[in-house]
Amino acid sequence: MNQRQLYWLMFLLMALVLILDKPAKVVPVPMPDPMEDRTELPSNSKKASGNKSTYPVGLALSGGGVKAFAHVGVLKALEEQGVRPNIISGVSAGAIVGALYSDGYSPDSIVALFDSIRVMDYFQWELPNGGLLSMNGFRRFLDEKLTAETFEELSIPLRVVATNLDQGSSVVFSSGNLVDALIASSSVPVLFNPYLIDGVNYVDGGVLQNLPASALRSSCKTLIGVSLGPISADPYQKSILDIALRSYKFIFRNNAVRAKAMCDILIEPARISAYNGADIMHFDEIYQIGYEEALLMLEENQLFQALK
Repeated sequence: MNQRQLYWLMFLLMALVLILDKPAKVVPVPMPDPMEDRTELPSNSKKASGNKSTYPVGLALSGGGVKAFAHVGVLKALEEQGVRPNIISGVSAGAIVGALYSDGYSPDSIVALFDSIRVMDYFQWELPNGGLLSMNGFRRFLDEKLTAETFEELSIPLRVVATNLDQGSSVVFSSGNLVDALIASSSVPVLFNPYLIDGVNYVDGGVLQNLPASALRSSCKTLIGVSLGPISADPYQKSILDIALRSYKFIFRNNAVRAKAMCDILIEPARISAYNGADIMHFDEIYQIGYEEALLMLEENQLFQALK
């Protein structure tokens, strides 16, 4: 089994659990309306001093695995157009890109940072205990590369969305330990163990909110959203694997539909649908797609032109 097949197998397992699993003794939790900013803060989090301020430009970055390199291309396009976000929110891989950028990395340096990475050097197999892989190696990578240890040390305010697995709710981290929040937001169910913070289990923020627009909507004047899950009628084969993966993608895409409506400017590269979240060998192509489609979108958007 090669690495690509291994990834497909892991995503299949995740999809099947999400679709078919019916756990016992689940207490129903009312789900928040995604058009309203009711996302919870973790119990140990203090609201960042800027949370009630109005920022000129906010940027919401969706999850998407390796497809998050498109976010880096979008950031490059924004810089070339003379716009730098004043606050950023992110989910999963989008949160990692947002953290690196907020920490002072340029788009080019983010690409260079991951250019020589072999994914399995940072994720190790472990005995099943809520997940198939450990993120300890990736956590060490983030600890090493990020200058900031806490949200408060970032040059651009950042909000990271994770899913509280115990209560079934979205949670926004905006203060405290930065890497803890990033790992929590990136812990894809089944693939990785839930991440424990102060006695609470967290998993991938994209489970409930793959485009974290509500985390910023009330705090910024103009909100730019970047969604890496365009809903398209792309061809597929009627195999168990393809049907399961297609169903899994719809889960994440559907929960972003109303979040897109919150954005003043939405960037959703259509060509990104040709790639999956494990296409690490194509990260440079994905980056270029984000860059090119963002430039095209921004140059034609009158609201964006007014920001410059």
